[in-house]
Amino acid sequence: MNRLLSLFTLLFLVKTLVAQPVSIETQLFNLPDISFKRIETPNGFEAAYELRIRQPLDHKNPSKGYFYQRAFLTHKGYDRPTVICTEGYQRPRNRMYELTEILDANQIDVEHRFFGESIPDSLDYQYLKLEQVAADLHHINQLFRQIYTGKWISTGISKGGQTTIYYRYFYPNDVDVSVPYVAPLNLELEEKRIYTFLDTVGSKECRDKIYNVQTRLLKNRDEVLTKLYWFTKGAGLQFTYLTLEEAFEYAVLEYPFSFWQWGHDCAEIPDGKVPIDSTINHFLGISGLDFFADESMQNYASHYYQAGDEMGYYGYETSRFKGLLKALPEQLNPSAIFMPGKSPLKFDGKLPKQVLDWLKTNGNNFIYINGDSDTWSATAVRPSGKTNAVFFFMPGTDHAKARIKNMTDSDREKLISTLESWLGMEIER
Repeated sequence: MNRLLSLFTLLFLVKTLVAQPVSIETQLFNLPDISFKRIETPNGFEAAYELRIRQPLDHKNPSKGYFYQRAFLTHKGYDRPTVICTEGYQRPRNRMYELTEILDANQIDVEHRFFGESIPDSLDYQYLKLEQVAADLHHINQLFRQIYTGKWISTGISKGGQTTIYYRYFYPNDVDVSVPYVAPLNLELEEKRIYTFLDTVGSKECRDKIYNVQTRLLKNRDEVLTKLYWFTKGAGLQFTYLTLEEAFEYAVLEYPFSFWQWGHDCAEIPDGKVPIDSTINHFLGISGLDFFADESMQNYASHYYQAGDEMGYYGYETSRFKGLLKALPEQLNPSAIFMPGKSPLKFDGKLPKQVLDWLKTNGNNFIYINGDSDTWSATAVRPSGKTNAVFFFMPGTDHAKARIKNMTDSDREKLISTLESWLGMEIER
């Protein structure tokens, strides 16, 4: 009888132990290529970790060496879907995406290779290819599928949204749904669609006011540059990649792009009757000189390399400023790409055009979220009618506000219903 009781007790203990879920930290310990440390856990989640993930410089030839990519894991539960956030730049801290909250999901937030702390010891730009970027994400996906076996969703914002698109192109079966936000898909080094957008967005009155600010600054360049010189000294800005005069002209040309991208108010544009200082202050609040200073050039060097190598970008149309530009050549539309070390541009446009063709016929289970007042909406992916992709161009909405939380009730319901259908799950309203 005692032996029988002992046997039942042993079976009960074994069953209990088997039923206990393995802790997330034990799961992480068992994964190759990953080191981790615990960080503050967001409300409603079980645990959060900062990760370092060992990645080959060249996924096709690992003998070229390795680097460590930073990511953040926020754990909800093994039975929940997983959102992988495909960042476009550095990611210095954990940030929760709205899709993660909507889906009550786990989240893996991945810093882009060659940004932030995900930079190899030897910064060799030949390995900063979109195929390598996608392979980083695929490696992470394959590692964490050993823990999270449910549905996977990829999402990113702006350049991170571009990463979402390219990731899905190279690895179409890694995720069940892709949700790029405000993501351009540029087909040229100098995207002419940007010029068309800037010539037609908003009212003519507003566009004229923008142009008048630009011409007033250029016509008063000597006075403006003197004031900007002292401003840059106070702000600690350095200009060696560009001269201060070049940076000033670039910033003037950038002004309408930034104005519409970030949703500024036409009513706040100063007219020609206010003191020049007021116009300068307004201008700096929209198209800051710091964007063209050395620190920015260094921080975004990898971004500019990608734009000039594979992703394409935009330029500045100068025909309306004849005789007003002194530092930049009037006969050319200056590029907004500032290649590291001023290396030559190698862009041929093949990859983005291949991706666009693929999206038109094979890009199923995509949800695109854009603001129709955002400059970058000019080069957004558009419906082809050949896939089940869902598109939202939110009226009067800029780059920062094109989010699910700002949608109309009907659009938000459409988005959630689509996710429910594609993921086979109920989402709490």
